[in-house]
Amino acid sequence: MAKYIYLFKEGNKNMRDLLGGKGANLAEMTKLGLPVPQGFIVTTEACISYYENDEKINKNLINQINQAIKNLENISGKEFGNAKNPLLVSVRSGSRASMPGMMDTVLNLGINDEVTEGLAKMTNNPRFAYDSYRRFIQMFADVVMEYPKENFEHFFEELKEKKGIKNDNDLTTDDLKEVVKHYKENYRKLAGKDFPTDAKEQLIEAIKAVFRSWNNDRAIVYRRLNNIPSSWGTAVNIQEMVYGNMGETSGSGVAFTRNPATGEDELYGEYLINAQGEDVVAGIRTPEEIRVLKKIMPEVYNEFYIYAKRLENHYLDMQDMEFTVEKGKLYMLQTRSGKRTANAAIKIAVDLFNEKKITKEEAIMLVNPNQLDSLLHPTFELDSLKQGNIISTGLAASPGAATGKIFFTASDAIAAYEKGEKNIILTRLETSPEDIEGMNVAVGILTLRGGMTSHAAVVARGMGKSAVCGSGDLSLNEDNKTIKTKDGQIFKEGDYISLDGSTGNVYSGKIKTTKAEISGDFKTFMSWVDEIRDFSIRANADSPNDAKIAKEFGAEGIGLCRTEHMFFEEKRIEAFRKMILSDNQKEREVALGIILPYQQKDFEELFREMESYPVVIRYLDPPLHEFLPKEEIEIQKLAKDFNVDIDILKNRIEDLKEFNPMMGHRGCRLAITYPEIAIMQTKAVIEAAITVTKEGKKVIPEIMIPLIGDKNELKYIVDIVKATADKAIEKANVKLEYIVGTMIEIPRACVLADEIAEYADFFSFGTNDLTQMTYGFSRDDAGKFLNDYYKKNIFEFDPFEKIDINGVGALIELGVKKGKSIKPNLEIGICGEHGGEATSIEFCYKIGMNYVSCSPYRVPIAKLAAAQAKIKRS
Repeated sequence: MAKYIYLFKEGNKNMRDLLGGKGANLAEMTKLGLPVPQGFIVTTEACISYYENDEKINKNLINQINQAIKNLENISGKEFGNAKNPLLVSVRSGSRASMPGMMDTVLNLGINDEVTEGLAKMTNNPRFAYDSYRRFIQMFADVVMEYPKENFEHFFEELKEKKGIKNDNDLTTDDLKEVVKHYKENYRKLAGKDFPTDAKEQLIEAIKAVFRSWNNDRAIVYRRLNNIPSSWGTAVNIQEMVYGNMGETSGSGVAFTRNPATGEDELYGEYLINAQGEDVVAGIRTPEEIRVLKKIMPEVYNEFYIYAKRLENHYLDMQDMEFTVEKGKLYMLQTRSGKRTANAAIKIAVDLFNEKKITKEEAIMLVNPNQLDSLLHPTFELDSLKQGNIISTGLAASPGAATGKIFFTASDAIAAYEKGEKNIILTRLETSPEDIEGMNVAVGILTLRGGMTSHAAVVARGMGKSAVCGSGDLSLNEDNKTIKTKDGQIFKEGDYISLDGSTGNVYSGKIKTTKAEISGDFKTFMSWVDEIRDFSIRANADSPNDAKIAKEFGAEGIGLCRTEHMFFEEKRIEAFRKMILSDNQKEREVALGIILPYQQKDFEELFREMESYPVVIRYLDPPLHEFLPKEEIEIQKLAKDFNVDIDILKNRIEDLKEFNPMMGHRGCRLAITYPEIAIMQTKAVIEAAITVTKEGKKVIPEIMIPLIGDKNELKYIVDIVKATADKAIEKANVKLEYIVGTMIEIPRACVLADEIAEYADFFSFGTNDLTQMTYGFSRDDAGKFLNDYYKKNIFEFDPFEKIDINGVGALIELGVKKGKSIKPNLEIGICGEHGGEATSIEFCYKIGMNYVSCSPYRVPIAKLAAAQAKIKRS
């Protein structure tokens, strides 16, 4: 019989796959002797079984839950459902990977009318009892029954307004009795039956609700963004309740062992007097800094400080802890590795190494590669910032600069993004887990409520987004979609504002930004990455400026220069269009002769910028019709400029159009039809290399032929390239080495890679097109239906963002093996979008590639992923 339940005392931190991260850490804290309210964990295997059993809990699990409750009753000395000595519990989710706010929680479970009265007498605090009851009804209705929160919140807020009260704690016992009565009546209307009073029924339904929440929309989105498999499932933690809402000697808080925004070695957190933990985490009330606890309860603060340091030293990482104080007694409710900004992650890793607590390898593993993205993007330009008008100051929740248009709902932000708006500031009273997609498309997040540990702050830091929280001096009108400053300024949807997530300042209008630099702890950290890494990182760069940025970020060459991007300047596009519209080879050669010096100059600048590093130059790839005008007015102008009959021009444009251009006359097929294109591009590459070589610089040109599917295609073009190149080198009388390879982007090329390798000096996998052709998806159109695939658990991730290891990856691995079987030292890399994605880089390293090539701004990310891949392998 499968064991689905573990008491806290039965587990440890190494059991997170089975017990989830929260459960494993509760067990570990119990083992360490910390004051942890006891309980038990329903395992991730039980969740998997629930889904395999048509979302039903089997009898075996129910029996184990009932036995676990008896064990908890014995440990606590209380009884589940007993009005005289009631045991209430919390029910919380707990995946093996931290997913803050993405799944569901129910507090105060086990309460009913009789238990509430008993709790009131036992504690001599009826207000506390009825506050706990109203919270439970609302959470059960929301989480378990999935009724909208607004059905209950409206009455609560209306009652406060009617009583002239702003703070929840100012409601009297009688007020709360009225709330409970209304909530129960409202529940009966919605459910068609009375609110459940049986504690065991409540518990089973809550456990099922947590299991269901594993597949709610926000959890699915979060898993996709963070590469968390759906097959993991979630554990459920059932824990004896302790109460932070029992008066002025009680409260709840969240704290970090180091500052999660800056990484400074200081206890950092927030505390709410007379509150339950959800009040802090959800941002419902703006809390006090944790130093307030030091003033009002110094003994509790000192005890907590000792536990915090002990946990950090035990886990060798910054910890995020939740705690409750009940009538002056401290209880530890959770610890986990804390979410932190990229700056903080770097500083914490470097400091822990300098404190001799961890090795360089362990320091490297503490930083998520994707987090570095926020360090590699602009901050506010100082001169521009001086002119900025501060309209509000909130909490500096997640650092970085952001300028954009205001949108007030996640759905409006998503709609604007899909229409092409890339600079969005999501502005909310407070964010909730349902806002995850809107937060993802935004460049910055502004909330009027909540603190440094609210949902908005935690998620923004994890995403590397700028965020300012708790800007309480602003007022928001959701109906009119406006925010109003304290001096009366009004900003409506679509107006620009700017956020400084490092200071908490909010500015009106646009503020110019400046690029990031690798310096200080970041520079130290990246030096360790380079010391350990044995995998090369190149950059995709189509211009000297791209190459310069790439080199500044540490790129070790250019892995992809798309030559077609060089054709679109006005003089060049005119000559190239003449080539396309020419009737014979001689006319085409004349037109290409005009382009040649431009291309040569571009290549010279690239070679100079990347001195002594390889530069991979991909020959012309797109179909020719992409270079011709599409609008009537542009066609008329071109006909006039070229002195061509407009009907003849239109017929030529129409002839070049294709039903499926992705698989049409493009790539190597162009060079086979028009070899003069390959000859011109070879002359430009080699003459540029000769010029820069004569300047005393080392040049390493690598010529890449795209879209090869057959060895004879490659042989035909390689012969042209080598004949042209060798002739130019011989004439110049210089020593210059070059290599010619191919871009593997057709499944057939992977299968026949051994044959293709006979004529290739290197392979570069073009994973964008390879993914399109393997799936039969158009990358440009897949977004229209992939969301349905995610919602229905058909796909867990976008195969254009992360290599599909089972399908596309299998083809790549086959191509690598076959290529190396002919040429063991064959140079192999990738140059698609996947070259900057951490799990894809790990895969490329594992199968024996030499390098990946990515966007210049993702070079440090790729370097860190490569170092981590080596550490994992060893």
